[in-house]
Amino acid sequence: MSQEPDGGTPHKRPRNAAATREAILRSAVIAFTKHGYDGVGVREIAQSAGVTAMLVNRYFGSKEQLFAEAVDTAFAPRTVLPDHVATLSQGIATRLVERTAPESEHLDPFLLMLRSAANPKAAEIVRAGIEKHAARYLSDQLEGPDADERAMLAHSLIAGFWLMRKMIGSTALVHADPDDLTRRLRAMLDVVVTAPAEPD
Repeated sequence: MSQEPDGGTPHKRPRNAAATREAILRSAVIAFTKHGYDGVGVREIAQSAGVTAMLVNRYFGSKEQLFAEAVDTAFAPRTVLPDHVATLSQGIATRLVERTAPESEHLDPFLLMLRSAANPKAAEIVRAGIEKHAARYLSDQLEGPDADERAMLAHSLIAGFWLMRKMIGSTALVHADPDDLTRRLRAMLDVVVTAPAEPD
């Protein structure tokens, strides 16, 4: 087996274009989640995917475009948003407490967002990803005026709790009773997502 054009160690590549593209995208999601936009380069992503940097650029055009597709892939699943609007606050609260538990997985869209936010272009891409997926879904579930605003307030609450419990490791939040946390979060989310009462 010959050496790759960039001088790196050769790897066995996927056998078709779709598999190659998927391998690159999967490698990019993992790399950007762990290191952020500025913390990893195309060469490292390519090596992990078993291809060359030239091939990454052939499929995605640039690191920026690769990041945009990685964000779209990472943000598309509804990580903490439930399927039924009737259980919206309860569903979010329950999943959020589960996902931020000390033993939970670390590879999640919030880390990708957090570790890339310092780069203005990456932050713009992340914002577009949030608005396209989670924010739009939640906004569509909300009745009444200012649904977009209330949806983003809910996401701000989610992100703040995620940061303090999972990333900062706030002692009070880490050691709190999960059922109690869920109950309090549900009450806070109810205030945010409930449509304002009509004036008398």
